Amino acid sequence: MVRKLILLICLLPLIVAAGCSTSTLPLHENGTVEPPRHPNSNQSVLTVMTAASLTEAFTELGGLFEVENPGVEVMFNFAGSQQLAQQILSGAQADVFASAGDRPMDNVIGEGAILGETRIFTYNQMIIVLPSDNPAGIISFADLAVPGVKLVIAASGVPAGDYALQVLDKAAESSDFGPAFREAVLANIVSYEVNVRAVLTKVAIGEADAGIVYTSDVSILGNQELNTVDIPEDLNITAAYPIAVLSSASDPQLAEAFIQLVLSPVGQEVLEKFGFIPIE
Repeated sequence: MVRKLILLICLLPLIVAAGCSTSTLPLHENGTVEPPRHPNSNQSVLTVMTAASLTEAFTELGGLFEVENPGVEVMFNFAGSQQLAQQILSGAQADVFASAGDRPMDNVIGEGAILGETRIFTYNQMIIVLPSDNPAGIISFADLAVPGVKLVIAASGVPAGDYALQVLDKAAESSDFGPAFREAVLANIVSYEVNVRAVLTKVAIGEADAGIVYTSDVSILGNQELNTVDIPEDLNITAAYPIAVLSSASDPQLAEAFIQLVLSPVGQEVLEKFGFIPIE
C-alpha cells in the first residue's frame, strides 16, 4: 500500500557532497579532513564522523552534548559511511565514528584506527520511497520489477546500498519472487548514489521513480511530500549501527562521554524521534 508522508531533506548538495552538517570541516587536496582549529584555546572541539542517515538525530545530540559540556564544540562530518572510513584511514583527525553498517567500521578496525570496542547504538530498516506524483504508478514491492521503472539505490559498499541488494537477494530466494524478479529490478537501476540522502534527493526532485532508503529517512517532518511503499517484512533488513572512539581522538574521555550520551535513555529517545529503532 502506498502511503503519503511529509519529508524534510537537504536537496541538491547531497548529490555531490558528503552531507548536511551544522559545522563545515575543511578538506585537504587529498580528500582527508583537516583537524579542526578554534581561535579560543579554551574551547574543546569534538569531531564526529557520522553516517548521512544520522544527520538530524546527531545534530540534535550534538547540541545536547554542548549544553551538558560547556566549552565543548561538536563538529560533524556527515557522509556515506564508506567515505568516512576512507577519510579516517587516510589520516583524517576525528574523535568518534558512527557508521550505518559493520563493513565500514570493520575496515577501520582492521587498520587499528579505533580505541576500545565498538557498540551498537541503534537499528534501522529499509523502505521504498516514491515521488509525490508517483509517475510509475508503483503500489507494491513487486512493481519495482516492471520494465521502465527508474530505480535508484546507494552504491555497493555504502551500507544503504548493501542492504538494498541484500533485500533483492532475499527476494531471489523467495518463492513469491525468485531470481527473475531480482534481475528485473537490477535492470531498472538507473544510478548508484554516494549515500542514502542522495538517493532520497533524486527521488524528491523527480529524477527517479523509486528509491530504497532507510525508514528513518522518511520519518523526518518538513515541507516535501513523498510517498512510500513497505518492503515485505520477511525480505527486509534490520541494519545495526556501530559507534567507536577513534585512535586519533584528541580527548578519548570526551569522545567516550559523547558515546555514552548516544547510548543513554535521552540519546535513544532522540534517535527514536527521528525514526530509528532503539537498542532496547
